Amino acid sequence: MADVPPDVTVRFILASKSPARLAVLRRAGLDPEVIVSGFDERQVRDTVPTRLAARLAEFKGIAVLPQLEGDFVLLACDSVLEFEGRAHGKPGSKEAAIERWRRMRGREGLLHTGHFVAVRQGGEETRFTRVGSTVVRFADLSDDEIEAYAATGEPQRVAGGFTIDGRGGAYVTAVEGDPYNVVGVSLPLFRQMVIDAGVPWQALWR
Repeated sequence: MADVPPDVTVRFILASKSPARLAVLRRAGLDPEVIVSGFDERQVRDTVPTRLAARLAEFKGIAVLPQLEGDFVLLACDSVLEFEGRAHGKPGSKEAAIERWRRMRGREGLLHTGHFVAVRQGGEETRFTRVGSTVVRFADLSDDEIEAYAATGEPQRVAGGFTIDGRGGAYVTAVEGDPYNVVGVSLPLFRQMVIDAGVPWQALWR
């Protein structure tokens, strides 16, 4: 694929409904079109957490591709928490969030975010899938704190059952690796994938 000239603006699509991912990208100077894939994540099963994150991102992105015409850069992401050797997504309920936090408190996990990037330029298409991983250490919460956090509704709606850019930020004592990866999109990893596809990072700036 021929490189995109550095002074050309490229159409950029985010295949995700996550407000946190959109906010990270906008703060980085990007303003993607949002096209939600509608892909049902429950269809995908994999015992390897990194592979599960990668496959989920791929399926989300591939589901959006048929809707696109012309040249573009498309990004799809999905995150899973590796804890106690297993992959964990959204708890889904208050009870599940409480049970998970009672196990996680005072311990650490690995947050994996799969990144699927598709670039179409001049009729040629390039696709990449990569996974960013960040170590997350959790505070030793009391039962009252866990129940109060679950009552907010936040942990049951997010991968792993926690955030670092919301109420859950007070309950994460340290991260090793890219913190944006925990939010849902690794900017350094995404930048490298775009460059590897022949697109200058600044071509995505608004």
